[in-house]
Amino acid sequence: MKLSDYARKVGISYKTAHRWWKLGQLKGYQLPTGTIIIDEEKPTSVEDRVCIYTRVSSVEAKENLERQADRLTEYAIVKGYKIHKIYKEIGSGLNDNRKMLIKALSDDDYNILLVEHRDRLARFGINYMRILLSKSGKKLEVVNEANNGKDELMEDLVSIITSFCARLYGLRRSKRKTEKIIAELSEKDE
Repeated sequence: MKLSDYARKVGISYKTAHRWWKLGQLKGYQLPTGTIIIDEEKPTSVEDRVCIYTRVSSVEAKENLERQADRLTEYAIVKGYKIHKIYKEIGSGLNDNRKMLIKALSDDDYNILLVEHRDRLARFGINYMRILLSKSGKKLEVVNEANNGKDELMEDLVSIITSFCARLYGLRRSKRKTEKIIAELSEKDE
């Protein structure tokens, strides 16, 4: 198989495949015309298929979303993964109803969910996600497991307080709406 066909099949760029050839990571030979023929294909199993998930909290950080996706794509290519899909999302890590994350978790055509940092996936419950993913035959791979310590804990605490305040104000608003509807209905009945 020609090197270009091999690169296409594995899901990498021709440049990467050529670099692997030069490093001796691929077995094959070169024709007098310069065409490189690969003897043994690197097996591409379902385990090599990766789904990339990126997230930022606000629209102001949208540029970071693209950089995050680029870094994870490069990482996946270097590891030899075939990229199935890239999900990009803008939203809070505390929101449990993120559309792109739900799509990524519902997708069955990959075996590795790739994220840059733990908090890009969710603020809490990462271990639960790992367990549930493993039950469905998938693996969670976090590229940068670095822990910031106190700063990260403070950010999490502020996020929790903000989330609860928003819910509390939402409940109050909901209660006022309900009271208003009841009052309007009682006026109509009278």
